Amino acid sequence: MRRREALAAWGFLAPSAIGTGVFVFVPMLLAFGLSFTSANGFGQYPWVGLDNYERMFDDPLFTNSIRVTLLFVLGFVPGVYLLGLVMALVVYGAIPARAFFRVAFFAPYTVSLVVVGLVWRYMLADRVGVVGSVLQQIGIDNPPSFLGDPDLALWVVVIASIWFFVGYYMVILLGGLQEIPQDVLDAARLDGAGTWRMVVSIILPMLKPTTFFALVLATIAGLAGLQSFDLIYVMTQGGPANSTSLGIYYVYEQAFKSSQFGYAAAMATWYALVLILFTGIAFKLTRGGRFDVSDR
Repeated sequence: MRRREALAAWGFLAPSAIGTGVFVFVPMLLAFGLSFTSANGFGQYPWVGLDNYERMFDDPLFTNSIRVTLLFVLGFVPGVYLLGLVMALVVYGAIPARAFFRVAFFAPYTVSLVVVGLVWRYMLADRVGVVGSVLQQIGIDNPPSFLGDPDLALWVVVIASIWFFVGYYMVILLGGLQEIPQDVLDAARLDGAGTWRMVVSIILPMLKPTTFFALVLATIAGLAGLQSFDLIYVMTQGGPANSTSLGIYYVYEQAFKSSQFGYAAAMATWYALVLILFTGIAFKLTRGGRFDVSDR
């Protein structure tokens, strides 16, 4: 019986495992091998050893991309988690038109990122953008250049990313809230606990596993920048002055604009190792995301 169950399990896992191996692990291994060459896309792969890895840390644009990525993560992760938690708490409660608000909060995540980027770019365009026009109407004669100012552009991308992704994280956190036993909340109400006390003393501690998952997922998404890449490509092209050049965007530029595929592969390998290390440490510190009652 157990043998049949094991065979059935492997049968269900096989399509996903094969797809992951072919389309994820094999390309990762090929990129790792490519990182030791100076491939330029013309069919030749001269061996350069560790030169690409040594070059990375002498490249000011690479170190700048690391700085920009860290700033993006520091803005994106707390913002998307806290706002997602507030939205989840709102739609978890018994409010009028709860179903409508759930759909409305999640709706931005269903829109193409390219469309989102275009909308935000036109809203924030200098002189003709909606935001600039509104600011002029309320007495600000010279509105800031949101996408042209190196001090503002990254934070605009962070806000746009939060606006797009927050509905997704709301759903994750809402699922965690719905796993909290209702009798625990009812007992707290009978004991006279107010809303704030229930959130701080009951809901947040019991939401630890979901919070861990959401924070790790948001951090990996921020570090990898795979989905925010679309916003940056459409809104800023990594500018102005490389102020929005995330690591993934700089890898793209080196590979597909400068045809330095070996160097781009080395940077991609470095980022992959950082993500694997971060995830491993996070799981180690939290015992794989498991939390005991004594931790609450």
